[in-house]
Amino acid sequence: MSNYRRDFTQGGTYFFTVVLQDRTKDYLVSHIDLFRFAYKKTLERYPFKTIAICILPDHFHLIMKLPDGDDNFSARIAYLKTVFSQSLPDHYREQRSSQLKRREAGIWQRRFWEHLIRNEKDLANHIDYIYYNPVKHQYVNCVKDWLFSSFHRDVRAKLYPIDWGNSVDMKIRNLYKE
Repeated sequence: MSNYRRDFTQGGTYFFTVVLQDRTKDYLVSHIDLFRFAYKKTLERYPFKTIAICILPDHFHLIMKLPDGDDNFSARIAYLKTVFSQSLPDHYREQRSSQLKRREAGIWQRRFWEHLIRNEKDLANHIDYIYYNPVKHQYVNCVKDWLFSSFHRDVRAKLYPIDWGNSVDMKIRNLYKE
């Protein structure tokens, strides 16, 4: 059994990548209303601040700020995955016997990738990465054209110009490989 090291910092800010089991599926955008419902239910049960989010067809990136005194990001991710999976029609579940034993729906990869944000530069780099991701994956040509992210919220808050990412530095394009 693998021994995963996780940094549990109370009140920490974390970057996540959470991926569907079958990366050829587009469940997250084809059922965006179900994802939004699951996200809202997760926020109600386990509050946190959404710093940035981008939902792509087969995975999503999220930066969450945990409440002071709370380090349980795993419960939040698990609950979001569970509510979304349970909201999908039954025929979407492709369960193997090992998943049945663990009560997994066969929708998500078992693990997720997490990174504790270390400082303001680290945070800015990860937000840029999240917002540029739909362009990187060639879903759109401009960041502003992807509807399933918090980018437009940040444009309204004057944190980003609407044309941000049209001439993004190559270091952002290659910041992280997926």
